[in-house]
Amino acid sequence: MTVTKKRQTDLHRLKEIFQSITAASCPSTYNFHLHTLHSDGRLEPQHLIEQAIQRGLTSLAITDHHSVGGYRHALDILQSHSQTSSQPLPYLWPGIEITSSLLETQVHILGYGFNPNHSALQPYLMGSAPTGHEAQANQVISALHQAGGLAVLAHPARYRRSVKELVGAAVQNGIDGIETFYCYGNHDPWEPSPSQTHALMRLASQYRLLQTCGTDTHGLDICRRR
Repeated sequence: MTVTKKRQTDLHRLKEIFQSITAASCPSTYNFHLHTLHSDGRLEPQHLIEQAIQRGLTSLAITDHHSVGGYRHALDILQSHSQTSSQPLPYLWPGIEITSSLLETQVHILGYGFNPNHSALQPYLMGSAPTGHEAQANQVISALHQAGGLAVLAHPARYRRSVKELVGAAVQNGIDGIETFYCYGNHDPWEPSPSQTHALMRLASQYRLLQTCGTDTHGLDICRRR
């Protein structure tokens, strides 16, 4: 695998952000779980970026299911804003959410900071969930790593297997982090669910995992899930 010096630097920067995240980071400073019309969300990428700028986000990622179309569109919009805006703009990281199989359980794996053009990722950018061998969690994680990115287990407490089992298995398959700070309801204002957060923080510490946060927005407000 050939990874450019810039991409290595970017990945180091992203890891530092994930290492700094706390329960108070989202959605006012960071938001690493957002969906657009390019998968099952309702937001146009332009409206998502406008909200991110208005709310003063520092960094974000559009994590559409099996697509980077929303990311590419939003990146163009941000580049256009940079030509005319005098205010600081958020940094948009490449992101994706991939349906995978772990312990015979359907889970979602978030990818960040990867090269969207890398050949290893192309089977996962077809707009639909992978099947067979390509759907196995170890294959998804490997593809994200080959593309120079990080792999994170999304909302670990939403599945039908115990959090301990799933996180332990994800670690064995090479996962880099877990989505520790997540709202398991549709609260307004958005806030991480306390009991799940505490359990996941302990597991992240035990396995030395990166920790991420995000609203998992599918509606029209980037500060809410729906």
